[in-house]
Amino acid sequence: MSNDKRQKPVHPLLPPLAGGFILLAGLMLLFTTCQKHGPVDNVPAPTPYRIEIPYGFPTKLNIPVDNPMTVEGIELGRYLFYDGRLSGRTHPDSLMTCASCHRQERSFEAGVDHPDFPGGFPHGITGKPTHHVMLPMINLVWNQNGYGWSGFLYPDNPSEYFRNIEDFVRLAVEAPDEISGDTTRTRDLIQSIPGYPELFKKAFGSDKVTFRNIEKAIAQFVRTLISANSKFDKYMRGEVQLNQSELNGYVLFTTEEGADCFHCHGGFGNPLFTTHLFYNNGKDTVFTDPMDRFQVTGDPADHGAYKVTTLRNIELQGPYMHDGRFATLEEVIDLYSHNLKQSPYVSPLMHHVNDGGIQLTAGEKQDLLSFIKTLRDDDFLTNPAFAKPQSFPDEK
Repeated sequence: MSNDKRQKPVHPLLPPLAGGFILLAGLMLLFTTCQKHGPVDNVPAPTPYRIEIPYGFPTKLNIPVDNPMTVEGIELGRYLFYDGRLSGRTHPDSLMTCASCHRQERSFEAGVDHPDFPGGFPHGITGKPTHHVMLPMINLVWNQNGYGWSGFLYPDNPSEYFRNIEDFVRLAVEAPDEISGDTTRTRDLIQSIPGYPELFKKAFGSDKVTFRNIEKAIAQFVRTLISANSKFDKYMRGEVQLNQSELNGYVLFTTEEGADCFHCHGGFGNPLFTTHLFYNNGKDTVFTDPMDRFQVTGDPADHGAYKVTTLRNIELQGPYMHDGRFATLEEVIDLYSHNLKQSPYVSPLMHHVNDGGIQLTAGEKQDLLSFIKTLRDDDFLTNPAFAKPQSFPDEK
């Protein structure tokens, strides 16, 4: 369409009256075409949602261009995240959804005190255990390097199936060790529940439920799960002071001659407390797991390598390591202090592996633990915007 707003002359071969008739006919055709192909209802566009970048955090966010954040999409995603009918079933004994494993009070991890998973080892509806323990859903909107312990979902994956948080929703519904459902059955059930079609219409412009839009809505909600108000965050903003033990632990955390944690977990100029990369951390010498990083890259250097999880709220996320072998943070600190094992695949960042670890004293271990606990964010754990809705669409 031309931007020239000047009145254009009638075609020189047509008389003025004929030109007027043609113009009128054209307008009528345009009107009827809009009536035929335009929206039946006047559906307002969804409300854009802007993520506020916390102090010191990266500005680059991982939000797919085909799934922009909206207020309506997030609201819908929160309902679906907590609605047990995401399994495509209605019997109370067969309900399972994202929140069955990812509990807010445990930083959207399962936690060692999960009422249905002894020791924090989750299993699906069928009773089949998951291959690895949970990873927390926290600050994932900054993850640019792949999801899962092995990173098998990553944004630049040429496959359209394994790219981002959206695809994790499909995997969770279909996986026999998780929801063990069927996406068509889930879609049809959600379509039949009063209230949901209207929410889909507000979020995506159509009351027809698609599983792709289920994925998009849940992913939008998960991207809002941001933690940035721990004691350490307040210290960095100049609002509180760390005590001496916490300060000692911070120095240990951020120095090679100390505990040497920062290379993998950040902390000095990296408020995410993870690089979102994958390392062999020296805890094993034999590697037989069919779902480590090597299975994704084929690079022999990636045998026994796994995602470096964030340390934010880490005290609530046990059991620890991909296989949940450690129940407490004290055991984890002991690993890095005294029990590392050399192998051809250990990350070069494990500078003290030849000595079995950094050899921290009892006092240093306590100081390091004190600092790590400053990363607990109680506001994140109790934020009502992240919690289970008081009622679902068909209950209103």
